[in-house]
Formats: sequence, structure tokens, C-alpha cells
Amino acid sequence: MSKSALTIWHNPRCSKSRQTLQIIEDSGVEPTVVKYLETPPNAEELKAALAKLGISARDLLRKGEDEYKALNLANADLSEDALIEAMAAHPKLIERPIVIKGDRAVLGRPPENVNELL
Repeated sequence: MSKSALTIWHNPRCSKSRQTLQIIEDSGVEPTVVKYLETPPNAEELKAALAKLGISARDLLRKGEDEYKALNLANADLSEDALIEAMAAHPKLIERPIVIKGDRAVLGRPPENVNELL
């Protein structure tokens, strides 16, 4: 396998995350695997990932998580920074997997989206 500048924010318990990682590995690329629930990104890293994804913080939120309801994140008055801080503090709220290469990123939903970066 060859080393690359590909990074995946991975949750091994998530089938989409596992499928995305498998596509990457099957292509012969050895990504940097960040288990983001164990090593959560900080707010700046989340902002950088959002810019590369080209989506808003609200688009990256997992809306079915208990924390989403408990923190009242459906409140449309919450700022982008407030949503980012909530994801940094509660990484379960981050949609997954995120694959980053240089100044581009994709969300592995569906997992085949990663082919854009391979």
C-alpha cells in the first residue's frame, strides 16, 4: 500500500464508515485513520472540514442523537459557531465518515462518494 495524504474521521461501529474505509483500502491507499469519537476534532478542525465539504454546520449534525434533542440544536437561532462548539464537545453529533484530502473533503454517505478523492 502507498501512503497518501488521505484522512478519514472514522467510527468503527458505523457500517457506512467501515464501507468507506474498505473502498479506500481496496484502492491501495493507506489513509490516516482518526477515530474521532476517541480523538474529537476541535472547533477549528471542524470549521476547516466544513469549508472543505462545502456544507454548513447544521448539515453535518446527526439529528437523531440524544444530545441533539437535549441541547435543543434544532433551534434555528443557534449560530454556526454554537453548532460547531456542540459538535466539538459531543463528537457523536458529527455525521460520518468524513474523508479529507488536501483542500477537499467528502462525506461517505454513500460510501462511494470517497471515489471523488481517490
